[in-house]
Order: sequence, then C-alpha cells, then structure tokens
Amino acid sequence: MKRTFFTFLLLFPSLFTVALARDNSRYVNLFMGTAGDHGQVSPAAQLPFGLASVCPDSKVPSHVGYDFDVPEISGISVTRVSGVGGKGAGGNLRILPAKKGTKVSIFKDTEEAVPGYYATLLDNGVEARLTATLHCALEQYLFPQDSDPTLYVDFDSAIDHRRNKSFYQIVDNWTVIGWVVSSTVCNAGAYKLYFCLHTNVPFDVESMDALTAQLRFPDGTRAVEVRIGLSSISEMSAMAELEAIAEHTFDQHRADAAAAWASVLDKVDVEGSTPEQRTLFYTSMYRVFLSPFNATYGGKYIGTDTVLREAPNWTFYSGWSIWDTYRAKFPLITLLAPEAMADICRSLVSLYQTGKKNWATLQEPVPTVRTEHSQLTLLDAWEKGIRGFDLEAAFPGMEAEAKAGRSKGSVNGLTRNSPDQKMETIYDLWAMGQIARIIGKGLASIRYLAESEILFRKTWKKEFMTITPDFSRMRLNGLYQGTRWQYRWAVPVYSDKLIDWVGEEQLADELSEFFSQHLFNQGNEPDIQTPFMFNLFGRPAATDSLVHALLTDDTMIHRYGGNAEYPEPFVGRAFRNLPDGYAPEMDEDDGTMSAWYIFAQLGFYPVRLGTEYYELFTPLFDEAVLHLPGHDVKLIRRCAPASARSVVVDGVPLSDFAITHTQLTQADEIVWL
Repeated sequence: MKRTFFTFLLLFPSLFTVALARDNSRYVNLFMGTAGDHGQVSPAAQLPFGLASVCPDSKVPSHVGYDFDVPEISGISVTRVSGVGGKGAGGNLRILPAKKGTKVSIFKDTEEAVPGYYATLLDNGVEARLTATLHCALEQYLFPQDSDPTLYVDFDSAIDHRRNKSFYQIVDNWTVIGWVVSSTVCNAGAYKLYFCLHTNVPFDVESMDALTAQLRFPDGTRAVEVRIGLSSISEMSAMAELEAIAEHTFDQHRADAAAAWASVLDKVDVEGSTPEQRTLFYTSMYRVFLSPFNATYGGKYIGTDTVLREAPNWTFYSGWSIWDTYRAKFPLITLLAPEAMADICRSLVSLYQTGKKNWATLQEPVPTVRTEHSQLTLLDAWEKGIRGFDLEAAFPGMEAEAKAGRSKGSVNGLTRNSPDQKMETIYDLWAMGQIARIIGKGLASIRYLAESEILFRKTWKKEFMTITPDFSRMRLNGLYQGTRWQYRWAVPVYSDKLIDWVGEEQLADELSEFFSQHLFNQGNEPDIQTPFMFNLFGRPAATDSLVHALLTDDTMIHRYGGNAEYPEPFVGRAFRNLPDGYAPEMDEDDGTMSAWYIFAQLGFYPVRLGTEYYELFTPLFDEAVLHLPGHDVKLIRRCAPASARSVVVDGVPLSDFAITHTQLTQADEIVWL
C-alpha cells in the first residue's frame, strides 16, 4: 500500500452543499429519536445500505451506541444496527482522539449531521468530521495548536462484548490490519469483520496491548485522516476496499454520500404539509434505506456456511431484522427500489441455502438481528412483481424450517410454543402454500395451506375469539411483546374467516373497542397493521379518522411500551421531530416504524402481506409524486383530511378502498375525493 494513500489536508474545508434539482435531504433530521430509549437510532455517517456507519458512541451507550442525552463519549466506532433493542450490535474499532483514560465529551451545540456526514467539536479541542463509503469509514481529526496529537484505538470495542474476540497487527507506521468478532443483537449469534486501518500521517506506537493501541503523531500535526476498510472476507479484501477509494479526497466521498442519499430521498416528492410532517417523512425514508447491508466485496460474498461465493452481476445483502421489517419496510423498498429488492430477495434465497436460524448463526458476515418471515417477505415481493430470484431454490430451506418447528419446544423454524408463535407460523405456512403453488408444487401447496388453516382455526378460536378481561395483559400465556388483544389481528389474510366466525359488524365493533380503550401498541410491531384493518371489516371511514389522529393528535393515549404496560400512559404522538421523538421504549426497529409512517402519510398500506393489495385511506399530503422506475405516479388529495368518500384512478372510480400494486404503480394519477 502506498504511503501517499490519502491526500493530506492541513485544514478542513468549510461546509459545502450539493446542487441538485431536488434535494429532499435537507428535510432529514438525523437527531430525531436519538435520545434515550426513544427510537434507538443514531446520526451516523452512512450510505444507503452501507455497512460502515460512523459516529460517536456514548460513554453509557444505547443499543445503537450513540445517545443524544449522554455527551461523554468512549470514542468513534464504525458499525451499528439502527433502531433495535437487546444490547444492540456493532460499536467496532472505536477511536478516541485523546490519550487513554481521558474524559472526552461532545460540545452539543456544535454537532452537525446530514445524510452521509457527521461533525462535532469535542471538549478537548479536537474537531471530528466523519463520512463513509459502502465499506469504509473516513474519519478526519483536527487537533488544536500545541496539542498532543494522539489516537487511542480500541480494536476490541463493541456495544455488546459477550462474544468479543479480536486480533490486530501493525504492518507499518501507516497501517494496521486485523479482525473482530462480536455479538449479534441479543447475543443470539456472532459476526466477523476483517479490517484495514490506514492513516495519512505516520504514527509511532506510544503504547499497546493485545486489544488496544495508542498512536502518537509527530509534534505539530494538526490534521489526521483515518480510513478503515471493512470486509467479511479477509484483511486483503478490506485493504482492497481502501485501495478502491484511494484516489478521492474526503470531500469527494462526502459529496458522493450526499448524492447517494439524494437519489434515494428524491424518489418521493410531497407538497402540502407542515414543516414537521415533511421532516418526519424524509427522516423516515432515510432510515428505511440504512439496511440490509451491502456485503459484496469485489463480486464475492461469504455466507453463513463460511463458503466464499460469486456475485458477479448482483449485490449480496445481509444484516436482517425481518421479524420487524417484513411488515412494512420491505414492502416499501419493493415499491420504491424494486431493483434493490430483487437482490435482497436473491440474498434471502442464498441465506436459505447457506444456513439460517430464526435469530442469527455464529458465522454471520455482518451485524444482524433475526430472520423469521423470510418466506413471507419473498412471497410479498413476488406478488408485487419482483423477479430475478429463485423461489424454488429457497423452498427446501423453508420446508426444513416447517419441519423443525413441529418439534415441541423448538427454538428454530416455524415454532409453535405459544399462541403468538402459532399465529406467526400460520402466516408463514400460508406463504409457503402460496410459494408452492407459484413453483408448481401443487400437493405441497394444498398441504401447507391446509396446515395453516387448521392451525389458525384451532388457535384463534381457542385463544383469541372470545374476549375476556385478561385480554389486555401483556405477555399472558407466553405471548412475546404483546397482549391477546394485539395478537388476535395478526393474520389479516384470514379476515374472511374471522367474518365467517364472528361477523363483519361485530369485528368492526371489537376493533373500535380495541382503539377506544387505548389497547393498540404503537411502540411495537405485532399490531401495527390494525389501524388499517377497518377497511377489511367494511368501515374505511374509521381507518381514515384513526390514521389521521395517530399522525396529528397530540392527545393520543398510549398504554403500552415495547415490552410492558407503561406505569402511566404516554399521551402524545408517537412520531415527533425531537431527539426524544418516538414514544417511550419504542424502538424504530431497523426502518419498520419509519416505513409505517411513510405509508400512513401517503394514504395506502400493505395490510394483507403476501398479496398484491394495499388498503387506502386519505393521505396527509395535498400531493405526492412517486418517482418509480420509468414512471411517475401522482397522488392527489382533493378532500378535507380524513374525509375521503372515494378514490379515482386515472379517471375511473375504485369500487372500494383497496388497490393492487399493479394499479398503483401503473397509474398516472390517483385522486382522493
């Protein structure tokens, strides 16, 4: 590696702007939801689907490392998973621009964060500026005059240390290589990343041990740039990632990051909303596209079986939180970025082939969470027109999951140990039946659909049909993060059967009771589709008014947090443009809640996952334009908020408040009247 690897910058440039025809990036507030347990998101510098995610970790870290309310930092790390619970994952290769043991804090009023860039002044006088490429962290440190230019590097750092292992080797006075192993979220498994760290100024090793090193730069050094390449494959692969970006300066990479985010955020233009609503919309869009992570290096990737594979003409993704993200995030990516979704699906097929557990294996290529409902994710994408992946190749893995889950007490596969697990398995079995039909396995289709329907009838009638006083208790009878009230609506594709058993009017009344008694949990995923389910029971006006209230009403009452009932109800909106902008205890969950918010503002929602249908309700915006590949779709609200009486597609009224994916994406103009 050449020692002229970086352009040395004595002085850092001032803030620049990227001139674009549209730049919705200016509406993004990266500090929204970063305080305490109010979202667990960060202001890290990161690209869309980028593995490198660079920002300070608070001394007392949140699940994502950074906490707006904790100005003291342990250093600046290069990995994290956005918005998840447990102890989080990431926090690797942490650098503190000071000597070991020095207390360093952020001057909070100097923090700046925009998509692809973060900067702050620290109380020791050091200015830190951060940006990223897909697999590289770029960190600039400007030291004050007459300071001691030192970087303390913790090669063993992590948000969760329980599975940590690390190794590093100093190659020369510019370069360090090595690897780290860290826990996935909730310590369910482990991931391994190789790295190459390179500086633009030569260093001396002032002190070191097996896990850390203190790097000292020559007296008078004012500026140091550190670049850290990451790879799931090898140190040489990480080094190649750095070599690939060597010709461009920090500022050029920062501009590239800004342009990459503009291309994502400009997929939708909106008009006719409050400034806060616009900020919440584009901040939510930003968070949807943070993951899964691009885990392809030079056309190669490594699976959970540790075998190196070729991906010459496509991108392999990893880093999953599908128990959350299948519900809204992946349907939104399917709509707005179908080419990326095709590769995401291809990656899930590979996951089925190389080794998949409900949570994570011990050989993950990147930080990850869990992978339940991958079959439903694949089906939903297929039914909405995504191609380029092989459903038949994934099907043996799906069948293995179905078989494993039939064993009593199984913790992997389509488990059935509690009523909520049964409800989720019902949906996955239904999806497998549909996939079997698509790939021409008729008998398997009949078998899985029958198994799903029988289990649904047995479970729903026993556990959820008759509402009793204990229905509002969290975790009753082994339920995971929910109540019977919340889980009883978990399989919307069987709404016709609920109508047969209970009756449409009664179901609508019971759903009304559910909301009037504040039993909906906005802070967790199991019931996030319920506000839109009035459409399925003949009361679209109720969906209209409820969704509008959830988005705009500061007096909404919330009884439940992510895992338990609040000691006192939370009153307010669950989405606000503030550092504590999500409801208390609410994890943003890797883009899931953000995608929910985007759909809720746009006026349609994928309630019946695995089908082509969206449920319709009045949009929050006066107008929105979806810039889909090769075609723009204009959404227009000509009625008052929450008062649509009909929806017209290219001049033709719809018969009800539902629309297919094909109708939506091929329309020129959709109007709510």
